[in-house]
Amino acid sequence: MQNQNYHNNNFLPITKKESDSLGWDYIDVILFTGDAYVDHPSFGTPLIARVLQNQGYRVAIVPQPNWKDDLRDFKKFGKPRLFFGVSAGAMDSMVNHYTANKRLRSDDAYTPDGKAGFRPDYAVTVYSKILKSLFPDVPIVIGGIEASLRRFTHYDYWQDCLKPSVLIDSGADFLVYGMGEKVIVELAHLLKKEDYRNAVQAIPQVAYLIHKDRYLQKQSGWKDIDLFS
Repeated sequence: MQNQNYHNNNFLPITKKESDSLGWDYIDVILFTGDAYVDHPSFGTPLIARVLQNQGYRVAIVPQPNWKDDLRDFKKFGKPRLFFGVSAGAMDSMVNHYTANKRLRSDDAYTPDGKAGFRPDYAVTVYSKILKSLFPDVPIVIGGIEASLRRFTHYDYWQDCLKPSVLIDSGADFLVYGMGEKVIVELAHLLKKEDYRNAVQAIPQVAYLIHKDRYLQKQSGWKDIDLFS
């Protein structure tokens, strides 16, 4: 089903004025990214947006939101009908900011004019925490390189310590890892339903937290893998 509000060769809205010009009275999915908005398939956030758009969803993008001011960038579109999507961008934000010697980089290739300082350290966690504080009842789906590589307990080179899953630090509801084009469509369809939390375990490539005492029903084809110390 094609979204009839605008054609695929038009840019996606990144401001409230642009979404209003489309006559939208709601937005299904709002995507936050640490990159500038570059509408090209080598950038994951616009690619995911276009896939969702092609399924008939209304999608807006907030590129490089300001996390230091009154948080107006996080509020400008209000609540989405389905979920917020969060990504640090095309690179892990810490790799983007620092050299292997932990020296601060002076530029950012994914920001206009190569300027540095337009995304925070640990961008997925920072963006997600802000959104959860502003809209606690809206699901947050994180993804991209930073989220995918940090979905388990992991060694963080920058702090020289073991850190828990980014799901714990960020407070996000779901994590889509790897190539998420098919998965995000399944998840979007599922989040329309009231009982989505009970059904999400059937979708591959989705990580989420459950209580240690909760029974996880095995799906067909699942295999247990022991991760040793």
